[in-house]
Amino acid sequence: MPALVLLGAQWGDEGKGKATDLLGGSVDYVVRYQGGNNAGHTVVVGDQKYALHLLPSGILSPGCTPVIGNGVVVDPAVLLSELSGLAERGVDTSKLLISGNAHLITPYHTTLDKVSERFLGKRKIGTTGRGIGPAYADKINRVGIRVQDLFDESILRQKVEAALDSKNQVLAKLYNRRAIAVDQVVEELLGYADQLSGYVVDTTLVLNNAIDQGQVVLFEGGQGTLLDVDHGTYPFVTSSNPTAGGACTGTGVGPTKISRVIGILKAYTTRVGAGPFPTELLDEDGEKLRTIGGERGVTTGRDRRCGWFDAVIARYATRVNGLTDFFLTKLDVLTGWERIPVCVAYEIDGKRVEELPYSQTDFHHATPIYETLPGWSEDITQAKTFDDLPKNAQKYVQALEEMSGAPISAIGVGPGRDETIQINSFL
Repeated sequence: MPALVLLGAQWGDEGKGKATDLLGGSVDYVVRYQGGNNAGHTVVVGDQKYALHLLPSGILSPGCTPVIGNGVVVDPAVLLSELSGLAERGVDTSKLLISGNAHLITPYHTTLDKVSERFLGKRKIGTTGRGIGPAYADKINRVGIRVQDLFDESILRQKVEAALDSKNQVLAKLYNRRAIAVDQVVEELLGYADQLSGYVVDTTLVLNNAIDQGQVVLFEGGQGTLLDVDHGTYPFVTSSNPTAGGACTGTGVGPTKISRVIGILKAYTTRVGAGPFPTELLDEDGEKLRTIGGERGVTTGRDRRCGWFDAVIARYATRVNGLTDFFLTKLDVLTGWERIPVCVAYEIDGKRVEELPYSQTDFHHATPIYETLPGWSEDITQAKTFDDLPKNAQKYVQALEEMSGAPISAIGVGPGRDETIQINSFL
């Protein structure tokens, strides 16, 4: 039985929650392997809509065990609030497992995130201000606080003191802010220990044992390929690795145990925050995509920037992730356009470029080269098979598949769990 990775193939917000939820009833574990509560998934089950920020989408599937892996950074207050909110709606959250090696987002991380973004002014990255970057920076600098530290007050205090020694200097002398008291942070963090203790286990051992026993494990990435700190549009990226390799480092499961890598593609393109976006539309078409697609960030509440489908970044996602399949979402949003442009290449300094340029400078100056495909006007939300789609919608999907370099195995034709056409099984 397979271990699968499911990740965003654009700049995030592609509909990963819907895809994960669709598979949730067929898998035994769904694992978040990176990011924090800067990621957001919307899952629609019947007439109920759920907005998940930190929890794996599998939390909504009764037979599935949701897991937060060691590569995630956890804001305990946000996590407990999210668990409480789901419990109030009748969702069983008792099966959640959390890696003791996952790092914590502390109050000083969120403070530093917000003040540093304001300090950057026009040069700001466009972070969510939730402390994600500073928490990952502390992890790399080896001054981070891990979930397991909540259960040893002595170690916790030592680590908080070490972290605040330098951070209070920065807050006071660079940003003109008051120092943060060690006792205040320690007391707040210790207050989460009892509430979280029942969830914390050695998730690396659990997941490897599950795969060895033939159970199905789905690794769920947050954000998207072009936001990867190594492979994205740096510096306008997140602070972790949403690409397929991050599933291994973020869970402790080796690459030889992963059998399939599924990329989620929106039928057009969006991104949130600053950074280059070659196909961005600043006209009526862009506003129409935003309105019909409901393009507002689940976590941030910010309007998403919208543009036509970009086959160059789709091919790039196929390459750096080793994608075996695509799940194409929100095809229904394109209903009503007479003709639909698709970016097939870029023009950079007068030359046609068909692969993502490695140079940040070149990508900032990339101009999209479009091919225009015929649109359709028929409602596709009731389509159950590929043949149910209008001919032009079929041609659009086939063109995107050919340009992107991996087969499209499922198509989202509406927001609901059942509004999906499955062409090939992922399992």
